[in-house]
Amino acid sequence: MTNGSTGGFSKTGLNRLHDVLVRHVDSGRIPGLVALVSRGDETHVEVLGTFEHGGGGTAIARDTIFRMASTSKPLAMAGAMVLLDECRLRLDDAVDEWLPELADRQVLKNYDSPLDETVPARRPITVRDLLTSTFGLGMDMTSIGTPVMNEVFAQGLTPNLPTPMPEPDEFMRRLGTLPLMYQPGEQWQYQLSHDVVGVLVSRISGQSYGDFLRERIFEPLGMKDSGFSVPAEQIHRLPPLYAPDPASGEFHVWDEAEGGRWSSPPPFEGGGGGLLSTADDYHAYFRMLLNGGTHNGERILSRQAVELMTTNQLDNVQLAARTKLAKDNVHISFGQGQHGGWGFGMAVRTYRSDYAPIGQFGWDGGSGTSTYADPVNGVTGVLLSQVGASAPNSIHLMNDFWTTVYQALED
Repeated sequence: MTNGSTGGFSKTGLNRLHDVLVRHVDSGRIPGLVALVSRGDETHVEVLGTFEHGGGGTAIARDTIFRMASTSKPLAMAGAMVLLDECRLRLDDAVDEWLPELADRQVLKNYDSPLDETVPARRPITVRDLLTSTFGLGMDMTSIGTPVMNEVFAQGLTPNLPTPMPEPDEFMRRLGTLPLMYQPGEQWQYQLSHDVVGVLVSRISGQSYGDFLRERIFEPLGMKDSGFSVPAEQIHRLPPLYAPDPASGEFHVWDEAEGGRWSSPPPFEGGGGGLLSTADDYHAYFRMLLNGGTHNGERILSRQAVELMTTNQLDNVQLAARTKLAKDNVHISFGQGQHGGWGFGMAVRTYRSDYAPIGQFGWDGGSGTSTYADPVNGVTGVLLSQVGASAPNSIHLMNDFWTTVYQALED
């Protein structure tokens, strides 16, 4: 898939990248990080800081495990692509056979209508609707307080609450009690579709979502540290996750390692934000995408599947809705991903507005993570930290990381 320059990085540019990352850690706003960039045969890694705010605790290592948050989305979507390649799914099939909870949908007359003010859906929800995040229901922080969004939170259908999400069948039962906010295929919306895709993959494959990803994606790519929980013998490699106070900037622990949300297998393996991984594991996945679906000569996904994932799939109306959401929703408007379109599970740049070119694909995570690949320049980048986006600390880090990565490219 790489079609541009595959030269390396300049020494001056890598020194600038190092200095910028050190500045963020030295500021006290980023306890530690791992940053990896690759181009052609050259890979450069920066490992800085410690597990704990204030400089204490274990030193960050190259194999430190991080909570991937929404950077789970580009990877978790690969399970569905395997099923598409094997013709166990078709893009325009209705999902009713596998997800009967989503059959015969009712749709709100307006997105903020009472839950009983509905009209019938014009058509069934399709596989394509789920893969493109246009099935009709999702997270929109500008709609907080509307009856349907209140019910999404009340039903525990979001991973951001302190209580675990319900197991998959119960998740789908609760989701099936809600009307859609929009007609299927009408508007791009965030988050919920990715979790539904995980249930879809599990039901078709007859395996848990995590087992299917492990067998078909993680193990072939050598991603030994990726999954939906951290084994007890490896929990020492997981730093705490911080959520700085948005007003005062004071650091608060949002999730501890031992006894925390990821210290045991979850009831719901959420493709929208539940994965944990390392810089090298994610690099293997994004390099596979950049290589058109192959890894060390082994085909993981077809080239056509990768091209679908990494090409904008939204029409002009859907694209306008996504652009508006990206501008209005802080939780999806940071990093690289607001610059244009959406493929399957990831953003795809359709216009140039900063240092990265049209065609860059990937996504950012609210836990301080950012993962993208760029077929124009043959670049892959992974940035992992343990600071949530409740304050702009990690957002500034992401933006500065990508600005300096692109300055480091040799012509």
